[in-house]
Amino acid sequence: MLTAGDFKNGLTFEMEGKVYQVIEFQHVKPGKGAAFVRTKYRDVVTGAIREASFNPTAKFENAVIERRDLEYLYNDGELYYFMDPESYEQIPLNQDKLGDNFKFVKENTVCRISSFKGNVFSVEPPTFVELKVVETEPGVRGDTATNVTKPATLETGAVIKVPIFINEGDVLKIDTRSGEYLERA
Repeated sequence: MLTAGDFKNGLTFEMEGKVYQVIEFQHVKPGKGAAFVRTKYRDVVTGAIREASFNPTAKFENAVIERRDLEYLYNDGELYYFMDPESYEQIPLNQDKLGDNFKFVKENTVCRISSFKGNVFSVEPPTFVELKVVETEPGVRGDTATNVTKPATLETGAVIKVPIFINEGDVLKIDTRSGEYLERA
């Protein structure tokens, strides 16, 4: 058990059956009345941010979030299979647990899996991945206006915007957070 007076940035706690992480906190002692803790916190599952004031003696359950690095193996329709590299245990996850940035993950890529009490709530791919271009239009000679881009299909099926000098077969470095082309690998 922990109290609101114990809050620190990054601390996770359980309230009303949900898990929250403290973003900001401030101990306030007004001239009149009792002290309180003004808190800004995030729901770790949905990402919603809330603000509230708590009595410093309010009690909360300490929430332990387990984060593990698992290797993505393959998908079988709706299920995506991950393997623990230490125990070789395979864990199937539904597609709804994966974020939009999972489209940049190919087989045998290590991802960070976050869970609370055995329930997985997020799958984070590596920040940067290197993927091969499988289809793109050839660049038109003389089309040299500033920042000209064209669509390119990557080996995972994701489509991104790339500069006109990128050709089929090139390996690109991609930022999975934004889905942007960074450089040729």
